[in-house]
Amino acid sequence: MSTPAFNALRESVRGTVIEPDDEGYEAARRVYNGMVDKHPAAVLRVAQTADVITAVRFARDAGLDLAIRGGGHSAPGFGTVDDGLVLDFSAHRGVWVDPREKRARAEAGATWGDYNHATHAFGLASTGGILSTTGVAGLTLGGGIGYLARKHGLACDNLLSADVVLADGRLVRASAESEPDLFWALRGGGGNFGVVTSFEFALHDVDTVHVGIVAFPAAEGIAVGEFYRDWIASQPEEFGAFFAYHQAPPVPFIPEEWHGRQVALIVGMWTGDLAEGEARWAPVLKAARTVGSLVAPMPYPFLNAAFDSANPPGLQGYWKADFARELSDDILRVAQQFGSTVPSLSTANHFYPIDGAVQRVPAGATAFPYRDVNFAPVIAGAWEDPADNEANIDWVRRYWSALHEFTEPAGYINFQDADDQARIETNYGPSFARLAQVKSVYDPDNFFHVNQNIKPAHASEGAEPAPTEPAPA
Repeated sequence: MSTPAFNALRESVRGTVIEPDDEGYEAARRVYNGMVDKHPAAVLRVAQTADVITAVRFARDAGLDLAIRGGGHSAPGFGTVDDGLVLDFSAHRGVWVDPREKRARAEAGATWGDYNHATHAFGLASTGGILSTTGVAGLTLGGGIGYLARKHGLACDNLLSADVVLADGRLVRASAESEPDLFWALRGGGGNFGVVTSFEFALHDVDTVHVGIVAFPAAEGIAVGEFYRDWIASQPEEFGAFFAYHQAPPVPFIPEEWHGRQVALIVGMWTGDLAEGEARWAPVLKAARTVGSLVAPMPYPFLNAAFDSANPPGLQGYWKADFARELSDDILRVAQQFGSTVPSLSTANHFYPIDGAVQRVPAGATAFPYRDVNFAPVIAGAWEDPADNEANIDWVRRYWSALHEFTEPAGYINFQDADDQARIETNYGPSFARLAQVKSVYDPDNFFHVNQNIKPAHASEGAEPAPTEPAPA
């Protein structure tokens, strides 16, 4: 695409168009995952919704691939594309709160840190991610697992409406009353149906919570996992906590001799009566021999940002995931085997509980289909040196392969990588056919395909599964 063509786009938008020869291009093309090294023809830093409408029509008419970058956290790097146009929402991070109606509206570039900062001022929150740097948009569109899921459902369960620019350039508001099929698809169907420019959420009373980060030697992982699966099942939904393996970070509450060594963790928060918090966490501290712990009342946003420092932008990254009905003895055995060899400080293996309020949403009410499983495991590999790519990718794949024998065939879309495209129909299971039909109505030409892609029904009928794209090594 020639510069004169992009000059026409420049003249039609209020935002900034950045091409390869422009100052700032190298920074503009980068995404969170440093393994992703793509070179778009141009990046448009969006200034207002009119820019999005113009850009969608421009890219469609020019035959350009379009990538949408909200928070930029996509593990597969779907926020960029070679030789195409990137819509960059990094300047659109506003969050507006209506404390009386307990609602919030977030722009497409907002992170959960932005969102929590705005809502916490009123003692309110809704389900977000595990890192504050994660984008509101991507997390919500894929479903949205977080600390508050057991009590308040997924992020997509709290979505009330969304403003969406469609493939033909029209702007619509999707809600239960307006464009209901599109609204259904946006709640778990990913970025397949349009460019969402803002999200409206329901809010809940969440202010100071009783946080716990409890570390155990990885060698105690099976005992800790056995404790965790029985304990979390017995806890009220006000307890949101996950089981994990990490390398111990260099934090004050973990002794220095344990820094960088493999540990099992139970991490989460009690959102009920603060006076009960210490007693609620007491059994966890006795689950096995502890390495260190932080258990104290904290503002809700604290825990959402607690792991940020271990996950800076630019790390190499590769992820795999499944769903699990239970944390069986076999799953705990495999987890301890690989958890004892976690290869880097930023690599994480988490088992998130998705029972409680998540399971009370009727099957088929949203595009997120798996309302009858109890856990969402993720193996999130992240490391600094590209020279370690082959070894770390191999560790993630071997771990996932061993775990997959005992889990469900499907996994959570937000925890999967580019080479999981072949699993798309399995991952959406009973929702897939309806998603493909909605796609055929709102994006019949599959213009929005830089994602975990769902082809329109007419295009996918009789089609062979997409080939698996090898991960970069």
